[in-house]
Amino acid sequence: KKTKHPMKKSILTVAGILALSATAAFAQTSTSTTTSTTQADGTTTSKTVTTERTGTITEWTPGTSFVLRTEAAEPVHYRFSKTVSYVTPDGQVVEASKVTKNSKVRVHYVKDGSDMMVDKVIVLP
Repeated sequence: KKTKHPMKKSILTVAGILALSATAAFAQTSTSTTTSTTQADGTTTSKTVTTERTGTITEWTPGTSFVLRTEAAEPVHYRFSKTVSYVTPDGQVVEASKVTKNSKVRVHYVKDGSDMMVDKVIVLP
């Protein structure tokens, strides 16, 4: 008599969930990190910092700044950090000249005061 292995089904279920999660994560237009701090008086404050965003460049000043149209209501203004890498989604380096107005990109940035300083531009197809 053949017995079914419940563990095999569980492993397949987990693998399926992970595959769906990876697909959903790839389709995101931005990623965020939220940190919470509890004060001495018991109040909690939260701070959310977005580190990546996808959109279309609407204004472009090479080496200085650009404006990105995203799903947000208002376009977002970014500045370039001192070193910026330009790559394809699979990590191949491309020339900065390949990025122009109307390019679709995903940017990685660090918030520096009120400025969003881009250190990586991923040029999308």
